[in-house]
Amino acid sequence: MNIIKKTIELPDGRVIEIETGKLAKQAAGSAVVKMGGTMLLATVTCAKEVKEGTDFMPLTVDYREKYYAAGRFPGGFLKRESRPSDYEVLIARLVDRPIRPLWPDDFHLEVFVNINLISAEKDIQPDALAGLAASAALASSDLPFGGPVSEVRVARIDGQFVINPGFADGARADLDLMVAATEENIMMVEGEMKEVSEHDMLEAIKFAHEEIKKHCRVQKELMHDLGTDVNKRDYPHDEEDEALKAAVHAFCYDKCYALAGSARPKHEREDGFEAIKAEFLATLSEEDQEAKAAMVDRYYHAVEKEAMRNLILDEGKRLDGRATNEVRPIWCEVDYLPCAHGSAIFTRGETQSLATVTLGTKLDMKEMDEVLIQEDQQFVLHYNFPPFATGEAKPQRSTGRREIGHGNLAMRALKPVIPTAPEFPYAVRVVSDILESNGSSSMASVCGGCLALMDAGVKISKPVAGVAMGLITDAERPNDRYAILTDILGDEDHLGDMDFKVTGTKDGITATQMDIKVDGLSYEVLEKALEQARQGRLHIMGEMLKTIAEPREDYKPFVPRMVQIEVASEFIGAIIGKGGETIQGLQKETGTTITIEEVDAGLGDGTTKGVVDIFGTDKQSMDTALQRIKDICAVPEAGQVYHGKVVSILEFGAFIEILPGKEGLLHVSEIAWTKTDKVEDVLKVGDEVDVKLLEIDAKTGKMRLSMRALTEKPEGYVEPKRAPRGDRGPRREGDRKDRGPRREGGDRGPRRDGPRKPRFQEDNTPKSEPDVF
Repeated sequence: MNIIKKTIELPDGRVIEIETGKLAKQAAGSAVVKMGGTMLLATVTCAKEVKEGTDFMPLTVDYREKYYAAGRFPGGFLKRESRPSDYEVLIARLVDRPIRPLWPDDFHLEVFVNINLISAEKDIQPDALAGLAASAALASSDLPFGGPVSEVRVARIDGQFVINPGFADGARADLDLMVAATEENIMMVEGEMKEVSEHDMLEAIKFAHEEIKKHCRVQKELMHDLGTDVNKRDYPHDEEDEALKAAVHAFCYDKCYALAGSARPKHEREDGFEAIKAEFLATLSEEDQEAKAAMVDRYYHAVEKEAMRNLILDEGKRLDGRATNEVRPIWCEVDYLPCAHGSAIFTRGETQSLATVTLGTKLDMKEMDEVLIQEDQQFVLHYNFPPFATGEAKPQRSTGRREIGHGNLAMRALKPVIPTAPEFPYAVRVVSDILESNGSSSMASVCGGCLALMDAGVKISKPVAGVAMGLITDAERPNDRYAILTDILGDEDHLGDMDFKVTGTKDGITATQMDIKVDGLSYEVLEKALEQARQGRLHIMGEMLKTIAEPREDYKPFVPRMVQIEVASEFIGAIIGKGGETIQGLQKETGTTITIEEVDAGLGDGTTKGVVDIFGTDKQSMDTALQRIKDICAVPEAGQVYHGKVVSILEFGAFIEILPGKEGLLHVSEIAWTKTDKVEDVLKVGDEVDVKLLEIDAKTGKMRLSMRALTEKPEGYVEPKRAPRGDRGPRREGDRKDRGPRREGGDRGPRRDGPRKPRFQEDNTPKSEPDVF
């Protein structure tokens, strides 16, 4: 085995190891990346032949976490890993996006990158190592990959930037970004922030890039040792016809340029571009039309892209006629759906989102059960993109990776302004259904979701808006000749060199997603783009606030109401009851939903308390449930009057339940001032009576009750005196003193002759020692 190891030292002294040549040697490339006890195995494989009709880069990236990595069993009936979770899909997307642009334009072989978490230290976040692992595997192969790249997490904790923090430290960060780059260029940025300025975000990106440069240099050393820096495999190249290419350009360019500048609606423009291509194909012979159709498609797409880019760079004119910094017309509406807890329509140009909000109890929260993350998510946002949104005639399938990614971005944008437990114990689900799309539907989801939250009465701290930006540059002079586009169209997204989305409040950024496809872009251009994005975001927010400026004062009538009470931790078991009997019975009886959580009491000594939330739509039912819980937690006090229920009757009195689970003795002498011969003559099991708690025994806790203490003592009443023991008459016949002398220990008479008979159990088998299991 030709095992090669390389190490990277992080700024705080932690070490990342890269090893290749030991595992998965039949793959085209493989590498193990290790930091502490966390290990990821990345492999790369490549097809040998191009699938017919493929004119793009067919790259598939999969990220999976093995539960054995942390010594855990997977959940579910089968107890094995199955389809990737949303969390794994999001990490796979973080790896896919920076490596996808780094392949030759004519490379169309299928490539599969698989990353597996095979060992997991509890506080190390493995997603920050996945991009490095994938790039190291590609670096160890002979594939024509244009890397290496690396990916790091940069967080700002206590005012300082930190590379790849652990879970515990990351929870304290006010900025959390994933940054991917080559040694020369930033490729991808994604993350969330707590109202951070554009300047601070840019500084974080710069800090991360300096660390990534070290990672890339180490990978280049690895490639040199393996010889993969020069020995690249050959692959099937696209067939070229320079004469046909020139003919397509000459015939189509001017027509495409004119159509691009005509500011037609989306579908009319698309039909017009197709008509230009059809005109050119009509100039070819029937034989060439069939034989060279694929080449014509490729050349025509390049001409169409060139014409649209030059229109923007030369004239500052966009496909729909707007200026580069202009936002499309916006209209909004809230409370559109009468039965939803909150709803809003957000429409910007030809992009439209129908956003809804549903409020639920803690039982409705999403449970995350990943290898290293087990938690309940109070806030979720789901994004749906049906085919009809773009006019496509095809069936709607299950949720795709793109929908998961867009929903996650919108969720991260709104999360910083959502109130949290215990002050706000509701589970919150926002759904964005995209009804029309022509660019930036994820940002429409942010805006629509914010409006729907305010319509639902959720007390968000500040409104949030989002905008999608684009950048088109001159390939020769990217930092001198460029155009920054606000609120991009779908076509501008495809033809641009950078697209980035920025969300935030009026005071700062809450989330961002950035993909850069151009080399040599300066930070000065990025800074200008972020400032233009800020202005666009504030304009969009202004339009939103014309519809609803702040959250409604109260929730809609059919939203579950909630009342919260804190109880001492020792009462939690009593509220739940044996096997949940008490709480389940209370929920069934009152029609409410009750949740109990044990939390830290905040005293600094480890003391806990119980937080009880009661959810319901009927006030009377909620009041009943609340009173019952208060009764369960109440401590009886001597001298107080209680309304109780007779639970059992004995010869000498009755036991009365004065509070749930708390019973006291009502002695027969305390029923009435007159003599009571039989308790049954006055009380029956199930009767409800008022009693006074006379005293609580300090040692046993037993309670003595009285009914007669609640009535006026009869005039002249004299309490009967109890006779002393010695004056109670002669002992009954057979008392001890009449039974003859007590036998002393040695005066029991002679032992019986013969062996003693064995003792038998009921089944007539001799008694023996009990079985021990």
